[in-house]
Amino acid sequence: MEATGAARFKSTWAAWGSWLVFADESGQNLRPPKGRTWARKGRTPVLQVAYRGRGRVSIAALICAKPGRRTRLIYRMRAYHHRKNEPKGFTVADFQALLQAAHAQLGGPISLVWDSLPEHVSVEMRVWIAAHEDWLLVYRFPAYAPELNPAEGVWANLRTKLFNFTVHGIDELTGLIKNRLKSLQYRPDLLNGFIAETGLMISGPA
Repeated sequence: MEATGAARFKSTWAAWGSWLVFADESGQNLRPPKGRTWARKGRTPVLQVAYRGRGRVSIAALICAKPGRRTRLIYRMRAYHHRKNEPKGFTVADFQALLQAAHAQLGGPISLVWDSLPEHVSVEMRVWIAAHEDWLLVYRFPAYAPELNPAEGVWANLRTKLFNFTVHGIDELTGLIKNRLKSLQYRPDLLNGFIAETGLMISGPA
């Protein structure tokens, strides 16, 4: 992984005193993922889905881990209604606001690990990161390595909770996803499981 940030942040204190934060983005449109369900023998269940308009819900999630602290899930969503001049996904400013919020909620420095999404590596973002190097150190995942990112577990879990959903618009879908993600915030054991699936162990110094 490639790191950016100030040399003064690369210290023993930073290694054990900062939160290790894994970031990833995903999204869901109005077509529900299909899942198995129970039905009477010989009667295939039919799910009536009302597609009213077009759109997509974009989601950015942070899994935040630190030895001796409860693992946290912090997320933001953006609904795209297919309106003129409406952003289709997260902008650089959105990611900056998310990281600022995470820093405030976690109450300490952050070692961030994310991919090379254009918004992550843009000149604007690089300048912003350099201006916040007193609390932010950034690493990048290797290309095409989702198995290394614990945040991928959030999407896999969320998908199972969205099987066969029925909604009548993008705002209703946004509320449904928010409800499902909020329940994950109260499951640090499950978040730790997502981390363990990558082979990573979060522990403090001996």
